[in-house]
Amino acid sequence: MRGHAYRSLDDVTQTRPAAVPVQAPPGRRHRVHRAWFVAAVTFVTITGAAAFRSLPGLLLDPLHQEFGWSRGTIGAAVSVNLALYGLTAPFAAALMDRFGIRRVVAAALTVIAIGSGLTVWMTAAWQLLLCWGLLVGLGTGSMALAFAATVTNRWFTERRGLVSGILTAASASGQLVFLPLLSWIVERHDWRPAAVTVALAAFAVVPFVWLLLRDHPADVGVAPYGAREFVPKPAPVPGAARRTLGVLSSSVRTGTFWLLAGTFAICGASTNGLVQTHFVPAEHDHGMPVTTAASLLAVIGVFDVVGTIASGWFTDRFEPRRLLAVYYALRGLSLLFLPMLLGPAVHPPMLFFIVFYGLDWVATVPPTLALCREQFGEDSAIVFGWVLAAHQIGAALVAYLGGAARDVFGSYDVVWYASGTLCAAAALMALVIRRGTPAVHALAVS
Repeated sequence: MRGHAYRSLDDVTQTRPAAVPVQAPPGRRHRVHRAWFVAAVTFVTITGAAAFRSLPGLLLDPLHQEFGWSRGTIGAAVSVNLALYGLTAPFAAALMDRFGIRRVVAAALTVIAIGSGLTVWMTAAWQLLLCWGLLVGLGTGSMALAFAATVTNRWFTERRGLVSGILTAASASGQLVFLPLLSWIVERHDWRPAAVTVALAAFAVVPFVWLLLRDHPADVGVAPYGAREFVPKPAPVPGAARRTLGVLSSSVRTGTFWLLAGTFAICGASTNGLVQTHFVPAEHDHGMPVTTAASLLAVIGVFDVVGTIASGWFTDRFEPRRLLAVYYALRGLSLLFLPMLLGPAVHPPMLFFIVFYGLDWVATVPPTLALCREQFGEDSAIVFGWVLAAHQIGAALVAYLGGAARDVFGSYDVVWYASGTLCAAAALMALVIRRGTPAVHALAVS
C-alpha cells in the first residue's frame, strides 16, 4: 500500500487542531439551503453555455461542401476540441481552488465566445483548428464536469450522487437540446449565423455567472448541505499546475485510476466522439433530413436528464461498480443494433433506441465521480478531471476515426460495431475496480 493517503474534505475539517468547532456566523435562516440555489445557478449556467457543444456534428457536411475539406480534416478539428476539453479540466479544477469558481468560469465563457465568433471569417482548415479546436477546446475544458464536481464537493456533504447527476444532466442534455435550433439555423441561414448564435449564448451567460454564483458556503455564512459544522473557506491554493501534475503523479500509481480512466475513455468514445459527432451525418447518409436527425439527438438529451438524475439517486444507494458494469453493457448492446435501425424516416425501433440510449448517455458520471471521491478524497475533483481527460481523448480519437472510416468505407457501420465491443470491455473493467479498504479509511482519519 502506498504511504500517501487521500483524505476527504470532511475528514480534513473534522481533524483540525481547533478544540472548539467553528460556528457559522449568525444570520437569517433559510428554509431551503443556499447550496440548492448554487446548484440551480450551476445547472442553468451549464445548460445555457452548452450551445457551443452542440455545433460540431452540424458542421461536417456544410464545411465539406463549402471548402471541400475532407470529413477526416474536419473531424481532426473536433478531435482537438474534445482532447483539450478533457486535458484542460484537471487544471481548471486546480485554478478554481486558486482563483475561485466565478473568475475561471467567466473567463472560460469569454474565450469560447471569441473562438466561436472568429470562425465566421475562416477560409483555411488551420483556422478551424485554431478557433474551434484550440480556443473553444480550452474554454469548454474549463467548463467541463470538473466544474460540477467542484461545486458538488464544496457545497454538499449529503446528496452528492443526486446533485452530481443533476449537474451532469445539464452538461450533456444542454449540448443536445440546442441541436434542433442550431440545425434549423444551419439549414435556413447557413452555418455562420449558427456560430454567431453560439458566441452570443456564451457571452450572455457571463454576467449571470458573475452576479449569482458563489465560490464557497463560507462566502454566505452557511455550512455545506448536510454538514454538522461550519466549514471555513480554505486559503487559495498556489501552484495550480504543480498541484495538478502532483495529483496525477500520485494517482497513476494505482490500478483504480487506470480502470476508471479506461472505462471513461470508452464512455467518451461511445457518446461525444461517436453519437454526438457522427449520428446526424450517418442518418443523413441514409436519407434522413438533418433537422430530423438533430431532433432525435435532442430527444436523447431529454431522456438523459431522467437517466442521469436517476443514476445519481442509485449511486447514493447502490454499489457504483455494479452500476457502471450494467450501464456499459446495455450501451454496448444498443450500439451493436444501431446499424440495422438507420433509415430515411423515424420508426418505432429507432425511437426505442433513442429513449434507451438517452437514459444511458452519461449515467456513468455519478458512479465514476463517487468512486473518485471514495478512492482519492480531497483530491477527487482533480483526479476526476484527469479521468475526464481520458474520456475526451477517447471521444477525440473516435471523432477523427469515425470521419476517416466514413471516408474509407463509405459508411459508419464498422465504427458502431467497434464501439459496442469496447463498451462490453468497459463493463468487465468496472467490475474489477477495487473497493476502498478499511485500512485506507483508517489512514484517512489518522
